[in-house]
Amino acid sequence: MNENLFASFIAPTILGLPAAVLIILFPPLLIPTSKHLINNRLITTQQWLIKLTSKQMMTMHNTKGRTWSLMLVSLIIFIATTNLLGLLPHSFTPTTQLSMNLAMAIPLWAGAVIMGFRSKIKNALAHFLPQGTPTPLIPMLVIIETISLLIQPMALAVRLTANITAGHLLMHLIGSATLAMSTINLPSTLIIFTILILLTILEIAVALIQAYVFTLLVSLYLHDNT
Repeated sequence: MNENLFASFIAPTILGLPAAVLIILFPPLLIPTSKHLINNRLITTQQWLIKLTSKQMMTMHNTKGRTWSLMLVSLIIFIATTNLLGLLPHSFTPTTQLSMNLAMAIPLWAGAVIMGFRSKIKNALAHFLPQGTPTPLIPMLVIIETISLLIQPMALAVRLTANITAGHLLMHLIGSATLAMSTINLPSTLIIFTILILLTILEIAVALIQAYVFTLLVSLYLHDNT
């Protein structure tokens, strides 16, 4: 009960050395692979989900945009597994760190924007000034569109950070309330514990949805620039 509310968001260390890198590299080890000609049910289900997700995101892209399919599928798997591992007790969730989410969002956004300026610079510049804009409003609209473009990676990172952090804080508060009520009122404890279970199920859904939303927005930025 005396634990700091934000203690679970502090980057862990082992013998004084940061362990966040090891935690970030751990989720890919959980993805099963098979070298057999006939896969088992787990591998088959995994491949079906990957194919379904890839088809959902890549349908709107042209040939150049589909070259990003492997990167986008890897991104959604990484974020989803990282978010789910963070729901385990005494674990650390790297996606609650804004610095890590910015490190994912900025290179992907920059790559999509640079590709747009290289492949179709006229269309990319046309986004800064909508057609039919009155002449007095041109400088203001250019500034607004430039700011909206530059703020896209920040919006990506903040959205993911806020959703994952809020869920973890709420689970921590309800869990603490359950422990506090266990010695006072048993019926109230059972009610709060039921709420905690339902919230955990909701957080599992949020972890998967946020991974999909993050990747889908990157895919949309890519679509606008290819």
